[in-house]
Amino acid sequence: MTTHDQTDTRTDDIDQERRDLLESLHTQRFFLRHTVAGLSDDQARQRTTVSELTLGGLVKHVMLTEAGWLDFAEHGAPEGFSTDGGEGPSEEQLAARAAEFTLLPEETLAGVLAQYEEVAARADRLVATLDLDHAWPLPPAPWFEPGGTRSVRRVITHVVGETAQHAGHADILREALDGQKTMG
Repeated sequence: MTTHDQTDTRTDDIDQERRDLLESLHTQRFFLRHTVAGLSDDQARQRTTVSELTLGGLVKHVMLTEAGWLDFAEHGAPEGFSTDGGEGPSEEQLAARAAEFTLLPEETLAGVLAQYEEVAARADRLVATLDLDHAWPLPPAPWFEPGGTRSVRRVITHVVGETAQHAGHADILREALDGQKTMG
């Protein structure tokens, strides 16, 4: 267990690389969670800049992104999955993507944080057990090179980067909301 995370992940029996990956994940998750600590659902839904982003929406997006990449790390891309059908995303796909960044009226910040805890626990288990060198083919998408692959190790480092980037966004949004800063 790290000082940055409440997740009880025993790292005594795993190698240094896995401990480093877990510490990186725990640290970035801590910053994101700390940034939204003490907020009401209304505050978590409030836009504080010209961006459409909200604190609750960012936490939800990070949780869903981590869960999606974990599915890929464990099973590869779903059969037939492609974002490059030639016609662009459907209206339904666009609406679903927008909902990923929105704390919906029936959702609560506490509920999304609880889901995030479950995703984090799963990630910690997978980092400790999956073959980090195993690579899966990437699905066709404009942002992936054709025929590319992604190793489990690269998936985990991508999740660390995504979490860190969005924790930084959240820090700006929180400071605009009530002046609180995560690191100062």
